[in-house]
Amino acid sequence: MITVEEALDKVLGYVNVLEAEEKPVLESLAQVLAEDVYSDIDIPPLDNSAMDGYAVLSEDTRGASKKSPRILKVIDTVAAGSIPQKRVKTGTAIRIMTGAPMPDGADAVVPFEDTDEKQRQSPAAEIGILRETPADCNIRRKGEDIARGSLVLSKGMVIRPSEVGVLASVGRRRIKVVRRPVIAILATGNEIIDINQPLSPGKIYNSNTYSVAAQVLRYGGIPRILGIALDTEESLVEKLRQTNGADMLITIGGVSVGDYDMVKNVLASEGEIVFWTVRMKPGKPLAFGRIRGIPHLGFPGNPVSSMITFELFARPAILKMMGKKNLAKPTIEATLEDSIVNRDGRRIFARAIIGRRNGKYYAGLTGPQGSGILTSMSLANGLAIVPEDRARMEAGETVRVMMLDWSEEA
Repeated sequence: MITVEEALDKVLGYVNVLEAEEKPVLESLAQVLAEDVYSDIDIPPLDNSAMDGYAVLSEDTRGASKKSPRILKVIDTVAAGSIPQKRVKTGTAIRIMTGAPMPDGADAVVPFEDTDEKQRQSPAAEIGILRETPADCNIRRKGEDIARGSLVLSKGMVIRPSEVGVLASVGRRRIKVVRRPVIAILATGNEIIDINQPLSPGKIYNSNTYSVAAQVLRYGGIPRILGIALDTEESLVEKLRQTNGADMLITIGGVSVGDYDMVKNVLASEGEIVFWTVRMKPGKPLAFGRIRGIPHLGFPGNPVSSMITFELFARPAILKMMGKKNLAKPTIEATLEDSIVNRDGRRIFARAIIGRRNGKYYAGLTGPQGSGILTSMSLANGLAIVPEDRARMEAGETVRVMMLDWSEEA
């Protein structure tokens, strides 16, 4: 058996960053930019008001107060989206809305609340300024956010909602991004049926495909569900013919030592095996290699095992193919609330509920830790990690936890 780190290094060594594709900006969310983005415009395009108020000459407000207002003549009103037609001169003011271009001559904006507008009839011919307003106050200057010709977003950035907004602000409708990987998913086993079939004796529903496909979606990949292969090499080979165009194949089941575990045999005959079995629990019978020209991860058939091996190996591979740099899940230290026994020297990933009390994290197990108890994954927001060389960890000890989710409690 190899270590988790050795297995991950081998998996990542077989995948590369994928090529770029061009997409509408809104559809590029969570993908990685494949080009530098420069602006052809200034943002804002003109000096404009940051407040609803009055555009004035700051000199005309000198000494203004509630007891001694400065009275100015109102010569125009400017709304956002319109262009001022008059110039502010000494003794005059222009009523202005937020975002409206600054009129020539004005060097400050007095907010409505610093005037006596409420006491006057609307529209008023005059306005009283109740507070001294310095030059440049409440003005957004041309190009202060983005200057024409400047680098706006750099190649390699992950596109978040804020980046989508920036792209829209400079008028970019489409953008080049690293494409999402297509992940083919194939379940194996005579005992499993799809959820659209009636359940008969001896059969179980194919939950693994759906949980793994959901994980692929969550981390940015595109799942391609191939269905279910029976426990024969012929059925498995026939399903593998549907992997054309996929960037990775995930099979579920068929990698242990049972009489009908065919995946290893087919992997050996149709491709290559890089490793089989990892020093971890759950997820020991994990196969990895290349088949039909693409990387292949063979997950165990137990549902918890398949989900945890996905988090540890498929998730980082998908992120790397998407061009992302941070491949690790966040980890914390927490006080263990239950004891964990390690009977066979493997690294244990125990499903845990992480909460925060009095400034400290606590990790309590979700209950029985059998690899077939899928509800334990639904309850967990983290995986408490017991090292290979620890035969037991007691309640009260500090344990390292790989977070799956940050719940409100944590």
